[in-house]
Amino acid sequence: MNDSNLETDYLIIGAGVCGLTIARELNGRRPGAKITVIEKEPDVAYHSSGRNSGVLHAGFYYTADSLKAKFTREGNALMRKYCHDNHLRINECKKAVVAMNEEELQSLYELERRGKANGVDIRLITAEELAEIDPNAVTYKYALWSPTTATVDPVEVNQCIKNELLAKGVRIFFNEPYKKRIAGNTVKTARYTITAGKIINAGGLYADKIAKDFGYSKNYTIIPFKGIYLKYKGTDKPIQTNIYPVPNLKNPFLGVHYTITVDNIIKIGPTSIPAFWRENYKGMSHFRFGELCGILCREAQLFLHNSFGFRDLAFEEIKKYNRNYFTGLATKMVKTIDKTGFKEWSKPGIRAQLLDVRTRELVMDFVVEGDRDSVHVLNAVSPAFTGSMPFAEWVVDNCVEIS
Repeated sequence: MNDSNLETDYLIIGAGVCGLTIARELNGRRPGAKITVIEKEPDVAYHSSGRNSGVLHAGFYYTADSLKAKFTREGNALMRKYCHDNHLRINECKKAVVAMNEEELQSLYELERRGKANGVDIRLITAEELAEIDPNAVTYKYALWSPTTATVDPVEVNQCIKNELLAKGVRIFFNEPYKKRIAGNTVKTARYTITAGKIINAGGLYADKIAKDFGYSKNYTIIPFKGIYLKYKGTDKPIQTNIYPVPNLKNPFLGVHYTITVDNIIKIGPTSIPAFWRENYKGMSHFRFGELCGILCREAQLFLHNSFGFRDLAFEEIKKYNRNYFTGLATKMVKTIDKTGFKEWSKPGIRAQLLDVRTRELVMDFVVEGDRDSVHVLNAVSPAFTGSMPFAEWVVDNCVEIS
């Protein structure tokens, strides 16, 4: 066998947090197995896994029968323990979800019901109790208090998992993009022809395209949404905890909110702006004409039919490019803040959001397809970072045969 041909027991495509935690789970169960990870970028966490908010969510947004609810609740505890065990930074800043009127108050009660059903540590607090926690926060009658919400540095976490895997003999090849499936479980990358006993596709923004090479993702496609935060650069600290609005429970976006990072930087956001190609971060970077045509065509259909309120969402999100409008959404949740203090845009992130092409609806939960030879993680949307460890365990238990 020449140097360009490799054999491995498990080939994982993508070194984002899902690919890394799946590799970690496999290594923990079968330490003698050959595990290979390929990643098209020079290092881990170049995309969603390193560009997310870093929030460890508690798990009360989702119905208790969903995988999201299970993975988020369990993942919060596992990721928190992992950070403490490995001496990684964690900000125990907690979170309050606030309501602005009676209608939003009813949604707040629904979030409480979901959280309680899922065994999450949450409770309703009065406006007076909220004022004791954060004197600047505003709510209508009640707020939902989440003491287990925290923030970490997602890049730091991914780097720690990478180093752990390398120390245990897992091979990780960077600058090694998946090119195509040759036959069976043999694939071509930039430098190698790799034959694997099992292929696990955790390709993020390109997971659906990779899956189609194996006969999967027939009913799905990824629609990218761009998320940007605006950082507060004032010298004061106007908030003491994460403050979120009551979200629209019909879509997977949480609305503009305040986040306190692991570095104690306050930021508002994110946007959920429909992107025009998969890595449409800034300007014309990573532009691909074929992606532009395909995504614009799909988004035009969603706009025309106003599927899941896409037309309304698009109009609302475009307005957020106006800084005054964007900051105005956040100022409603506090008594006072210097809007001019929001001066610096964060590094953009892209949400790889799965769309069911049959129903033209966004898929709200995790989706994995596959067979004895390959497994394809098609939908691992927020809070996939929080839930990555129990999700990896579930994938190995339910989709990867352990002999």
